[in-house]
Amino acid sequence: MGMERPPTGHDIELAARAAGGDRQAYGELVRRHGSAVRGLLRRLGADSAAADDLAQDAFLTGFEQCAEFRGEGTFGGWIKKIAARLYLKKVKREARLIFSDAVEPVETMGRTDASGDAASRIDLDEALKALSRGERLCVSLCYGADWSHAEAAEALNIPIGTVKSHVKRGLDKLRARLARPEDGARREAHG
Repeated sequence: MGMERPPTGHDIELAARAAGGDRQAYGELVRRHGSAVRGLLRRLGADSAAADDLAQDAFLTGFEQCAEFRGEGTFGGWIKKIAARLYLKKVKREARLIFSDAVEPVETMGRTDASGDAASRIDLDEALKALSRGERLCVSLCYGADWSHAEAAEALNIPIGTVKSHVKRGLDKLRARLARPEDGARREAHG
């Protein structure tokens, strides 16, 4: 009696087996894509606990709808779209989605690191926190969840031009911030 090995195979094969009720095959898909889904949800604006809860909900929904996955795209992309839709429903339900052309910076969390050099390092997640909520959502949906501008506009119930503006402004800010991380850290230290 040994431990059962996790199922192997391509995502499409595992999804087909999961659609037939194979929970172990679906468990392997969750293992493969869970961190990417949680990462997307955090980039959209969910805190860690909410990202975990929403990812779990997305995978439960995915298991129930697994027969609908046809392999026309990647399983990872398919499950990320489910997760993003669940996040948007949650945000809309809480009536916290506010889109305007005004820039509204998101609060940045203070960094603490015993090594002392955390202020000199910047990553994408930290850079995304500097964007307005609209910019962050549009950039994350269009690049993190691989949605088209039209899909994001429809899901967010905003004009496609607004999505394009948020994406362009957000990408410009990210490029500037990521190109010179030492400047951003210096400003934060003196600001």
